[in-house]
Amino acid sequence: MSPRQVPAASPPALGPGPDAEMTWLLHRAAQRMRAATGAAAEKHGRSLRDHIVLSALHKSPGLTQVELGRALGMDKTTLTSELDRLERAGLVERSVDPRDRRARVLALTAAGDETRRAVAADAEQAEATALAAFSGAEVTALRRMLFALVGTSEDPGTCV
Repeated sequence: MSPRQVPAASPPALGPGPDAEMTWLLHRAAQRMRAATGAAAEKHGRSLRDHIVLSALHKSPGLTQVELGRALGMDKTTLTSELDRLERAGLVERSVDPRDRRARVLALTAAGDETRRAVAADAEQAEATALAAFSGAEVTALRRMLFALVGTSEDPGTCV
């Protein structure tokens, strides 16, 4: 090589390695799982956010809009728009909260629960495919670690 020539730089490594920052690894893992679950929801004409809201209402029936927003880390405007769409689609119903007439209680309709079940089945399959390289014990350990990491604190972030 002549003194004027500069050696070509090696191409940068693509993606994180196992020793990358934990935040980076969690972010990329979450992106992969969101993409897989989102694709499952889209097969049924729904978005990932639709699926998350329907699942939350299934797991915690009788939530008010405020309680749901807090649980999912969704701001009032975003949640209202989401619930408007789901209500127009016949998947969610809102009724006056008997404890506070200013509040609205949310409920899945039969169609909403049917949609939730269908998306959940495909999402579960997508999750199993994404985690296929791990043993059942490793997946269980991962779930426990993630749950411990998340903890019970309220997260001011958004679910999607």
